[in-house]
Amino acid sequence: MATATTDGTGGDATPPESIQTPTDTTTAAESPKPTKLHGRAFYESIGSPKFVLAPMVDQSEFAWRMLTRTYMTPSSTKDLLAYTPMLHARLFTTTEKFRFNHFQPTRSGLPTVPTSAPPAESTDTYLDGHPSIDRPLFVQFCANTPEDLLAAAQYVAPFCDAVDLNLGCPQGIARKGGYGAFLQEDQELIYKLINTLHTGLDVPEAAKIRVLEPREEAQRLRRRLREAEGHKTGLADWAAIRHLRDNLPKETVIFANGNILSRGDIERCLEATGADAVMSAEGNLYDPAIFAEAPEVGEEGCMYWRGRDGKGGFRMDEALRRYLDILYKYVLEQAPPARKPLYIPGQAAAGARDPPTPEADDEPPRTRARTDAEPAEATVVKTATEAQPTATSTTQTPDKKQKNANKKQKREKTSSPNLLAMQPHCFHLLRALVSKHDSVRDALARSRPGDMEAYEGVLAMGGKAVEYETSVKAVRECRRPFWVCQPYVRPLPMEAMSRGSVTMSKKELAKLKEGEKEVVMGMGARRNDERQNGGVKQGEEKKEEKMEEKKEL
Repeated sequence: MATATTDGTGGDATPPESIQTPTDTTTAAESPKPTKLHGRAFYESIGSPKFVLAPMVDQSEFAWRMLTRTYMTPSSTKDLLAYTPMLHARLFTTTEKFRFNHFQPTRSGLPTVPTSAPPAESTDTYLDGHPSIDRPLFVQFCANTPEDLLAAAQYVAPFCDAVDLNLGCPQGIARKGGYGAFLQEDQELIYKLINTLHTGLDVPEAAKIRVLEPREEAQRLRRRLREAEGHKTGLADWAAIRHLRDNLPKETVIFANGNILSRGDIERCLEATGADAVMSAEGNLYDPAIFAEAPEVGEEGCMYWRGRDGKGGFRMDEALRRYLDILYKYVLEQAPPARKPLYIPGQAAAGARDPPTPEADDEPPRTRARTDAEPAEATVVKTATEAQPTATSTTQTPDKKQKNANKKQKREKTSSPNLLAMQPHCFHLLRALVSKHDSVRDALARSRPGDMEAYEGVLAMGGKAVEYETSVKAVRECRRPFWVCQPYVRPLPMEAMSRGSVTMSKKELAKLKEGEKEVVMGMGARRNDERQNGGVKQGEEKKEEKMEEKKEL
């Protein structure tokens, strides 16, 4: 997959916060319009970032972007460009609640009528597109009508560096809605969509495309590439991106995406494709530090582990702690709770037992273990129950009181995209740990969006798992422990099918059987031809023998 800024893209070299709101119409009319940069000039104006955090549905929200940015050194903050999750242009345009729940650049929400300037009051600045901590930022939309796309883009233009059109999504929802990769059959519509953005926006436009093969087997390959998701992804074709680089103008900026599982893959991809930057989606979900450089030897501290071969990785328990701290600071706007320092393998004696947690030193081991394993909502329920009047407590059984408290808790739902994404992010980040420790997995499965106590419990249990099973000897012998952020290597499509990870639809099975029948029929036809040809040859040989016998007589 390649993401390329169109040749006609432009950009505003002046940061949004420096644009002054005109005091009257005369001043506004006299103010010169900022020059809209194009292609590579715009790319250079935002720092020529080499790393790109891909747009992911409900997964590349502000908190996760911030987590990825925290691993970049202060001198390399401009090296990372981030995308928002893909947003539906029509819903974004027509539904105020959808806008508020999916894009939060200000505390007061987006205005009813799109504006070309950021809010006048800096105190109103909130999360998405924050000029000092969430830039550079591209906002991505899926759309199939130019009017909806332009209207949606005008809402977000003051709070981002560019607007991106998704032409690469292969998921079923994109097929049903008629957008993403399924728009690429309609080249005329694509032109109208991009040209409408180009002529109607003051910020640049970009397009994230899925590479197609415009040769003899175009229809078959397009169908295969558009359906390439999950276990059907297979291997990315870096040569196709190199073909684009070699045949498109140098003014066109290209981002390569596909098969990026580790930091080393980024350099290999840049060399193989000639792209300007490398984008990571799933690789970043399993390792948010995928773009970061490893610390120097001896400076690992508690956030990095280095193996016997010199290679290593960032610790997932430290990454989870960092992620929760971001939610506390920016989303909930409160201080994180006091926690004990992270355990550093190698500082304790080999085979040492767990030191008790500071907050539970006086509790017996059995009680302490049971408390850690309990879902955090149990504590919330108990607090709500204790707050009830004494008369109510005497008339209700404990089970009924707990049931009522649970109902009350279920009604308290959050609409913050940063809190709604917590559980899937944790399952991605802790995949290697939860596959080994069922108790951590179960506690995470019971957690709910915004229930910070539950996630603090998951963090504590993960830390104990690291501390309990780690010794100096184990660390030295292990190539990559389970508590280090690591990629999820998907099996190839045929391998996934043989394992049962992918099931074929009835239509696919029918096509497969039809194909097998054609193969069998083809083999039978070849055998018949061989038999017929063999019979003809045998007959000719017999005729020649008889002719020779007659000559001899």
